[in-house]
Amino acid sequence: MTFTDILFYVFAAVMVLAGLRVITAKNPVHAALFLVLAFFNAAGIWLLLKAEFLAIVLVLVYVGAVMVLFLFVVMMLDINIDRMREGFWGFLPLAAGVGALIVLEMGAVLWHGYSNFQQTPEAAALNIGGTKELGLQIYTRYIYGFEIAAVVLLVAIIAAVALTLRRRKDSKAIDPADAVRVKRNDRLKIIKVATVNQPAIDAANVAKAAAAAAAAAPTEPKESK
Repeated sequence: MTFTDILFYVFAAVMVLAGLRVITAKNPVHAALFLVLAFFNAAGIWLLLKAEFLAIVLVLVYVGAVMVLFLFVVMMLDINIDRMREGFWGFLPLAAGVGALIVLEMGAVLWHGYSNFQQTPEAAALNIGGTKELGLQIYTRYIYGFEIAAVVLLVAIIAAVALTLRRRKDSKAIDPADAVRVKRNDRLKIIKVATVNQPAIDAANVAKAAAAAAAAAPTEPKESK
């Protein structure tokens, strides 16, 4: 048994234990951290298989982005852990059977793929790594499929934004085009107002107040002769 085989069994054992702790941990935060540990061990197995690109993507995308988002969501939500674990042991046999079936299917597919895997003669002659070989295959032989997948993802992003976009009537917004076309004279106008004598204004106000008081005062009835 070589040193690489020992590392494989160590990574595989830790990953299996971490996967079991993901579904058996009582705290959701601890379960997410065990999932991070499983991802790291899976990246180690990818490195042993000389697929360093997949290992780096697994760490950067899943551990660095997806799992951080999961942790934020789990810590922000008020989750009733006791209610979530109700009926756990009742569904355990069904879950174990489905899990074993998935493991057998994945094992059969991976064993067939690894047994028939052969490095291309060009890559073997140049002695290049898996990342460079993957890039050459994507951007030469599978360029059309790669471009189609990129377009499909772009359409999915646009559709998701369009479906979730809602215009609120009470929101205040400006048109950037109108803001760019505005001129200096449209923003500020200087208006000249004629000066008014303050004593004259006070006298007019007093006269108005007296007239209002006279109009509001009750009139005395005239005596009949």
